[in-house]
Amino acid sequence: SPPRFPRPSNPAPRTEDPLAQADRLSQRAISLYEAGRYAEAIDLAEAALQIREANLGPVHIKVAQSLNDLAELHRLQGNFDVGLAMAQRALDIYETLFGPEHPDVAILLNNLALIYDEQGNYAAAEPLYLRSLQISEAALGPDHPGLANGLPNLAALYTTQSNYAAAEPLFQRALRIRETALGPDHPEVGITLNNLAHLYQDQGNYPAAEPLFQRALHIFETAFGVEHPYVATVVSGLAELYRVQGNYDAADKAR
Repeated sequence: SPPRFPRPSNPAPRTEDPLAQADRLSQRAISLYEAGRYAEAIDLAEAALQIREANLGPVHIKVAQSLNDLAELHRLQGNFDVGLAMAQRALDIYETLFGPEHPDVAILLNNLALIYDEQGNYAAAEPLYLRSLQISEAALGPDHPGLANGLPNLAALYTTQSNYAAAEPLFQRALRIRETALGPDHPEVGITLNNLAHLYQDQGNYPAAEPLFQRALHIFETAFGVEHPYVATVVSGLAELYRVQGNYDAADKAR
């Protein structure tokens, strides 16, 4: 008869590599963020951060990425102080690893500025936006699509402060960059058109605002359909534009 070999014992389950686990948690957190489930995403992002810090140390690009994710999630939750601390730490890590003039540093500066901006601390936000744009222009050139993200943020800050003369050329420049890079009918172009229309509306320049609202509306309806929230936003702005001019019939039809 053939020899009998001892039956192998059940092997111990393989434990997941901690860094692979952190990557998995981080990806799941991003999926929850995209679904608007911010509180759940924060729990997973914090777990990923703890694993990465324990295995990689406090100054590592993966740690900075976790911190940046958490800063954005806390911003969306209105937890500005927590978000600021995490965004600042992520920025410090990137500056340490890559130097103060790296294009990725510009992105983190913009993210930090955005939290200050939403907190209402415009004096802190403005120099960060400006430094972010200076780094991006030096590294990428004045017409790079990457600048079209920071330009509207700074323009919106100036609009909030009623500094329309400073805001208008920034919105216009962002519009030119996006039209060139993405085409005239891209939704990002529509967003910039809507922002610029609101700026003109705030100044009482209704003839300049109306065609921009109309063009943004056409872009969003074509891209997303008539029931999309972006369409509702533009329709609301257009109706208000007609209302303040006393054109109530057009305002009712716009709605």
